[in-house]
Amino acid sequence: MATAAPHVMVLPLAAQGHVTPLMELSHRLVEHGFEVTFVCTEPTHALVLDALRQRQPTVDGIRLVSMPDGLADVDDRRDLGKVLDALSRCMPGYVEELIREKKVTWLVADANLGSLCFEVAKKLGVRVASFFPASAACLGTLSRIPQLIEDGFFDDKGFPKGREAVELAPEMPPVYTSHMLWSVDGGPEVQHVAFQLVRRNTEAAGLADVVVCNSFLEAEATAFELFPDILPIGPLLADPGKPVGQFLPEDARCLGWLDAHPDGSVVYVAFGTSTVFEPRQFRELAEGLELTGRPFLWVVRPDFTSGAGIGKAWFDEFEGRVAGKGMVVSWCSQQQVLAHRAVACFVSHCGWNSTMEGVRNGVPFLCWSRLKVDQYTNRSYICDIWMTGLAVSPGDDGVVTREEVNTKLGQVMGDHGIAERARVLRDAARRSLGEGGSSYENFKRFINLLKE
Repeated sequence: MATAAPHVMVLPLAAQGHVTPLMELSHRLVEHGFEVTFVCTEPTHALVLDALRQRQPTVDGIRLVSMPDGLADVDDRRDLGKVLDALSRCMPGYVEELIREKKVTWLVADANLGSLCFEVAKKLGVRVASFFPASAACLGTLSRIPQLIEDGFFDDKGFPKGREAVELAPEMPPVYTSHMLWSVDGGPEVQHVAFQLVRRNTEAAGLADVVVCNSFLEAEATAFELFPDILPIGPLLADPGKPVGQFLPEDARCLGWLDAHPDGSVVYVAFGTSTVFEPRQFRELAEGLELTGRPFLWVVRPDFTSGAGIGKAWFDEFEGRVAGKGMVVSWCSQQQVLAHRAVACFVSHCGWNSTMEGVRNGVPFLCWSRLKVDQYTNRSYICDIWMTGLAVSPGDDGVVTREEVNTKLGQVMGDHGIAERARVLRDAARRSLGEGGSSYENFKRFINLLKE
């Protein structure tokens, strides 16, 4: 009788930047013969299925399952305190129920959910892999929280005490005390709730049998020397055409549009799923892109602007002026776009997934970080450590002007040193994934561990 395939339950945090890498990892697990159940909270589960335009419970061998998030339809899911309170009440019970029902042998869960599920899994005899979706530098910094409090960087509630930057090593980017993973919007109370969660999750990581992250040795060599227990298995990548858990339907027309452009000519502009621009900043960006005279592909989500927005008449007029030169879409397959020969530069918020996708394809960056969390650390990697991009500089009023957009894009796209360093890092990423490479060997170790 054939032995049943090991059954892995994958549990991401309900955010695009957390779902995507774990969906990519799930495809790899299926390729290696694992049974995979991918569990999202109900609103996220619905978004993923809607974007796929299907209702089938299985996609490319991955079984999609939902669990309640404990909130009512009328509740505000942007209220972090309310979300965390609801998840802490309902998630452990549902995780236990699913593990028992599905006869799970391993739980691969987002490290940001560790305090809600690792102990449950271990109690049931299920082994745990903690997946960290950001850089090893960020993860290593979190492991030093007690020391950082003792050294006077933070008080015991996670608020900075005056010292601006944490420098763990000269070859690592500084982590700014006002830009930590718990530095969220919503005021001191919400930030304290986030800090408590980060501390609990960091402590829960001690229950994991292995900690993996979406990075590669050559990109963060010093971080992995300082924190050798972290296993880098990235940059993760799904085969073309395989779904990666997008929350919005992709507009595939942009790929044909890119086909019509010369190699290395197009500016790609995308700010992830959470960045919101004020109307004035939106207009400055739009008119800055127009000012360059370069072809551009710009991802503008329906909720990309705040308040009353920029006005349909103004945007229609803008699109009319740039017709034939620029293309605006509501969402796209970023992996396919960044891999396209026509793309020359990536204007990015510097989320870690976007950073790894740009690195993997050798694309220079214009960094425009907006959210605190890890984006400024990633920007520092790009601009200061790898030197594969530049950052925009806001004015005294906090606004990045159209002239700044035009100037910096010209500098990035005209700097052959930046382009060459981006190609060198791309080649290092590809070697790491190839047979005998660092991530290849680490992933093989990970697979063998899951099969034990």
